[in-house]
Amino acid sequence: MERLPMDYATVLHSISYSGSWGQVSLTVPEFVRKAADLGFDGVLLAAKRPHVSILDYGAKERAALRSEIEKAGLGTVILAGYNNFTADLDHGDVPTLEIQTAYVIELARLARDIGAGLVRVFTGYEHPAGSYNAQWDMVVRALRECARRASEWNVVIGVQNHHDLACGYESQRDLIRAVGEPNCLALFDAWAPALHGVDLQEAAQTMAPITAHTTIANYVKRPRYRYRPELVNYEPLTPVVRAAPIDEGFIDYGAFLEALRDGGFRGSVAYEMCSPIEGGGSMENLDACARRFIEFMRRFRGR
Repeated sequence: MERLPMDYATVLHSISYSGSWGQVSLTVPEFVRKAADLGFDGVLLAAKRPHVSILDYGAKERAALRSEIEKAGLGTVILAGYNNFTADLDHGDVPTLEIQTAYVIELARLARDIGAGLVRVFTGYEHPAGSYNAQWDMVVRALRECARRASEWNVVIGVQNHHDLACGYESQRDLIRAVGEPNCLALFDAWAPALHGVDLQEAAQTMAPITAHTTIANYVKRPRYRYRPELVNYEPLTPVVRAAPIDEGFIDYGAFLEALRDGGFRGSVAYEMCSPIEGGGSMENLDACARRFIEFMRRFRGR
């Protein structure tokens, strides 16, 4: 039977231990055991190399991974897809949208095989070769087809607010409504609206009824400047954002999760370290940050 997200289940994203930003890396079995040892309820598995790529996971590997997860006692399993439905619009002869859609559909099949009930997907980066409305329609069509195919295996397609299209929370809500499939829901994160400067609690309450899962990562903002010698002064630039432990960044996750809860959200909550993080990429620092998240969630659950 598929593992669906439990109420406020704590989930660790495998990208945190993938080596993608120079941090230590773990194999998938090592990561599954690490998540269990740290006290997480489940795992969010990156569906690309070096982790759970569809190129590397045939029937035997899928069965072995499911057994590893069950042995670790993890009750929530989610697959994290890495798609871009608007890629390569410059070359209309290449069926890129079909290729992207086929990838997501195969992730849904993989999710079924390893006992996961949710596949995280993105929308698309806005491409200069097409109009906004045309690209919006492409994303809606692709998500609708993915959701309908995934429903055959009782898998939910969860749309994260990451890529350009439907990144704003009002647009993300509009997108889910436009797709109109009961197993296509939002994976609404605080990171994007916090950087957009909107009212985070209002956004969370708006999105809560259609949100199946949220992924947490906190950040610090560091100012940037360019020296202007003709003015003997500095020109301010867009600040750089760097990952920090859960309780040190500028995003108020206590208020965010409370607003989600007040709006009816009862999904799972993942922690990710998906960029260079304060303190470095050693095993000791990554583990310490993950444990701080677990402690933060214990406090939240106790409210």
